[in-house]
Order: sequence, then structure tokens, then C-alpha cells
Amino acid sequence: MDAGVILLDLDGTLVERGRPIPGAARAIMELRRAGHTVRVFTNTDSLGEAALVKRIRRMGIPVALGEVFTPVVAALRVLSLASRVLVLADRAVRDEFPAHTGKANPTHVIVGDCRQTLAYPALDAAFRAVRNGAELLALQGGRYFRAADGDHLDTGAIVAAIEYATDRKARLLGKPSQDFLRLAAGDTPPDRLWVVGDDRTTDILMADQGGATSVLVRTGKFADQESAAALAEPTHTIDSIADLPELIEAQASR
Repeated sequence: MDAGVILLDLDGTLVERGRPIPGAARAIMELRRAGHTVRVFTNTDSLGEAALVKRIRRMGIPVALGEVFTPVVAALRVLSLASRVLVLADRAVRDEFPAHTGKANPTHVIVGDCRQTLAYPALDAAFRAVRNGAELLALQGGRYFRAADGDHLDTGAIVAAIEYATDRKARLLGKPSQDFLRLAAGDTPPDRLWVVGDDRTTDILMADQGGATSVLVRTGKFADQESAAALAEPTHTIDSIADLPELIEAQASR
């Protein structure tokens, strides 16, 4: 098999509850030495790309600018210069859209991580903008996320509230959107694309719908979903990211 593009989920796959999965950094380096292009793609919607790269590197995962793809990056690619945006998210994300914010009559409402700043007036402003014709863009649709101190309500719940109140469906920019997969993978054909993650409702579903090879790791959310037979099934299942180079090498030799 020729060298391919490998998209690695972050939380639950490379790191778990703020700590690296054993063998994650070594696996990335082995894959790159074998000629593969490795990118981290994540539904993280609380930081811009540069800040997220720094955070990932502090956890010992070798990545650089241009190698991490997030819904914030996707949103910046989707918006035009003429877009006027109301961002319902914390400052770290709002600061990523200086050319689009602070203008009247928004054309888009972007909803991201707003744990630090969510309040009724901000939620109501987003509601009114969507009712007035702005397109609702969800950076991601997760129900909950895992942190060192336990599970927490995620962005999808906030998006669902606005969808319910406005009777408008959001355009999803993060996983499992096929737009997100195409933007992250570029022009890579499906037969050379691998998607590796712990979540069958996002990582595996997106890969399967896009024709990519999907690999489920038994870390992160795996145990939460193990008994859910109706969820998307992976092409391969491995114990952890540390086993990925061996799997890909074995497939290449077939």
C-alpha cells in the first residue's frame, strides 16, 4: 500500500483526560518515518490552531502548525470576506474571527465552546440573529466531553437549544460532517485515507460515510459505546494508538 494520509483523533485517541496515551508520540514518529502524512483532527472548539498546537506539544505529542485541523480552522475556510459573524463562544475562539465580528446584521452565527461566558443575553442574541436569517454554524455537535475531573456538557447541547427555539437546523462544521473530512483530508482519495478514533458516533461514522479506512481504538469513549450495536462499525479495531503502525504495515504487506 502506498503512503497515505492518516487523520488521528485527539481526545481519547492520542490523549486521555489531559495525559498522553502511552506510545502515542512514538506511533506518530513511526508513521512519519514510513512516509505517511499524519494530521491531528479534533472537534476541539475552545482554542485557535496556534494555541491548540502548543497545548498538544506540552503533552508530548509531536505536531506543528498546519498539522492540526479543528472546526475553528474549518469555519475560517468556509466564511467569505463579506461574512458578518456573531460568535457564541469564549474569547479564545472569538479572537480567531477579527475580520468577521463586530458588525451589524450577522450573516452567520457560530456556536462553539462557551463554558466561561455563556449567559442568557448572549444565547438570546444568537437566537434572534438566526431568526433574522443568519445561518447557524455548529463548530461541533458533541453531547459531552471528558476531562480530568469527569464528563461535561458539550457544544452540541447549546446548538440543540438554538435549533429548537428557532426551528432551524445548524450546519455542522466538525465531526462527523463530510465537509470536515474533505477539508481535513484535502484531495486525498478514500483508498489512501485512514481515520483513527475512539468515538463510533463521530470518527468511525464519518470515515465509513466517506469511504475511508476506519480504525477504532479501545481507549477514550470506547467502553461507553461498546454495547451499542447500532453504531457505525470500524474497518479495524486495536487496543490503542500504539498499535497503529503495526496494523498499517501489516495491511501494506497484504
